[in-house]
Parts: sequence; C-alpha cells; structure tokens
Amino acid sequence: MKEIVYHVAISLDGFIAHLDGSAEGFLWEGQHVTDYLESLKEYDTAIMGRKTYESGYQFGMKPGANPYPHMRTLVFSSRLHLPEGADQGIECIGQEFIPSVQKLKDGPGKPIYLCGGGEFAGLLMQHDLVDRLILKLNPVTFGNGIPLWRCAQSAIRSWSLKQQMAYGNGLLLLEYVRN
Repeated sequence: MKEIVYHVAISLDGFIAHLDGSAEGFLWEGQHVTDYLESLKEYDTAIMGRKTYESGYQFGMKPGANPYPHMRTLVFSSRLHLPEGADQGIECIGQEFIPSVQKLKDGPGKPIYLCGGGEFAGLLMQHDLVDRLILKLNPVTFGNGIPLWRCAQSAIRSWSLKQQMAYGNGLLLLEYVRN
C-alpha cells in the first residue's frame, strides 16, 4: 500500500498560505529549496485540491499545465474543468474523492505527494488517509490565512517525530509519522 505524505510549507502560526492563497513571507531561497526539489523524486503521484492547483497561476502556470511533469498529477475538484489539450499526466477528479484516493493508495508505486491544500488535506485527515507529514516550518507568522488543514469533524491523531533538520536561514524541516 502506498503512503500519502502531506509535504507542505507552513508558518509558525500554522498557515500554509494567506487568505488570498498567496505565500508571501515563506523562504524561497536556500538549501531547503534544493533539498525539497530533490525530495520530489521520491513521489510518482501528486494530489491536491483546486485552490492549490490554481495558486500556480500566480507563478505563471497556465490552466491545464501539469505542475509536476515527472509525476501523475490529480486535482480533486467538482468545479475545475481542465481545458482541451491539457498536459500529459494531469487529471481532474470531480467526484467520489475518498474512494479515488483509497484506490490510489491501494495501487503500486512510490509514495503519494499531497501538496495541498487546507480543505482537501482536512478531508483526507478526517478519513485517516494521511500517513506522514513533512512540514517546512518557516520563521514567519501570518496572523491569519489558510490553516494546515480544516476538518469538518474532530480528527485527533497521534504522530511521532521521525526526523528534523534545522537550516541556517531559520527554517525547520520536521517529519512525522502516524502512530
């Protein structure tokens, strides 16, 4: 069974983005960026919600583009429709999110990269589908924004710290596994 890894940048006060979806304030340069790009080789599938996918537009990504061309990329949204001629390897799942994610987990291959966002991650957390957290804890506070995840119901889980790394720029990389 494949594991789902929620691998995401986060502020000290628990937000993955500002309310408008922007990520101003996160550290975009340094060894942690090189390490992150290298870590993407560990995954063969990326999953995300619509808002996370569309946040790529602010960086010049076009609708229908696959933000991770070396991976199969699935966007879970009932409202997003990919344009005709979308990139190879990108799909939109418009319904039955949980059964679709479970089918992915049951398949062969490398771990699944859950790259966001707060609502979609919350849905997966609520259904106990996230196996590992890799948090890039940035030395910044937002005050408000999009939380790490939002659950419609309480979803208390216990996690164990597997490893940690401190970077010279103040960023901490924290990896947790579900107990």
